[in-house]
Amino acid sequence: MKNTLKLFALVAFVFAVFTASAQTAKPIKLGHLDVQKVMTSMPEFKKAQDDLAAKEQEIRKELTAMHDNYQKLMQEYQANAKTLTEISRTAKEQEIQGLADGQQCDVRILQAVLFSMYSMPPSCNCSCFAFTTEQEILLGRNSDFLTEIERLNQNVVYKLTDGVYSFTGNTTAFIEIEDGVNEHGLAVGLTSVYPNQCKPGFNAGMIVRYLLEKCKNVSEAVSCLYQLPIASAQTLTLADTMGAIAVIECNAEQIKIEKTLNSNLAFVCATNTFHLPGMVGYNNDKIDNWFAEERYQTLYSAFSEKNGGFNFPFAEKLLSGDYGFLCQYDRSTGKDTVWSVIYDMKRHKIYRSEGNPRRHKFKEDIRFQF
Repeated sequence: MKNTLKLFALVAFVFAVFTASAQTAKPIKLGHLDVQKVMTSMPEFKKAQDDLAAKEQEIRKELTAMHDNYQKLMQEYQANAKTLTEISRTAKEQEIQGLADGQQCDVRILQAVLFSMYSMPPSCNCSCFAFTTEQEILLGRNSDFLTEIERLNQNVVYKLTDGVYSFTGNTTAFIEIEDGVNEHGLAVGLTSVYPNQCKPGFNAGMIVRYLLEKCKNVSEAVSCLYQLPIASAQTLTLADTMGAIAVIECNAEQIKIEKTLNSNLAFVCATNTFHLPGMVGYNNDKIDNWFAEERYQTLYSAFSEKNGGFNFPFAEKLLSGDYGFLCQYDRSTGKDTVWSVIYDMKRHKIYRSEGNPRRHKFKEDIRFQF
């Protein structure tokens, strides 16, 4: 902007001098000013050209990378398809084809987008926890995301056949799921982690959906996860109606689990960094992870300092940021908590805040029974 102002100032000055000379000099002499020549000879013009060329090159590289990812992810889709039964594979392909038809786009491009989500560098966000006591079994999750596409968030109810379980869930990613509970009372919550490597397999949103479709409880979900090829990096928080809870930290190379089965007093929590031994080395400290470690410390400290007495009001206040930073984003930056959810596994109830829980109350969702 400063360089542009300098340029206009110079042109204005030359014009003013020329005009003054024309008014005072006798006889009048006419001159010609080659503005383009003046502009192109300025150092600022040359720098602007260089900056534009560099930006063009950067965009070309990004487009090339996107094209390469599309090709790679088509191969991933084919690899994933081999792990499904014929009926399940056909159902998934029909669902994606139907979505492509509705969006009037090439199904191959949609497949590439769906299977690349979470496997490429994401906006790292979201906070999740679960706790179990003699009186309570709750899983809570904040979904933090971009306000620009907030209106595209979805809450869905899937009532499925062909040997898979019905479930309800929330998502920013079409047919993929980021948190949910199924008809048997297994709840799963996702927090994405910046991926340092990517291999053919299921990405985070597909993993959550697959576990909800195929598993009745935490134990089954843990066993199932070991059988899946994993493409992305994430933590998965699990809870079931029997009081089992777990946090799974996993990526394309490793799976680590912190779990408590049927304990009288226990909690687990997760944000967007790994904390379990063997996984910490995969963290990337150079990216914007939306205050992930600060949010994790808020969760962990709240549970540790309270030392019991975990209940629904406690979960509401924790998700609302009453115990420290969790959802207090500056919305003008384009970031915010776009929904918050509590799955009450003991009473078989679902409560959701349609927006930031500091501004929007939790309301019971009675559409799905588990």
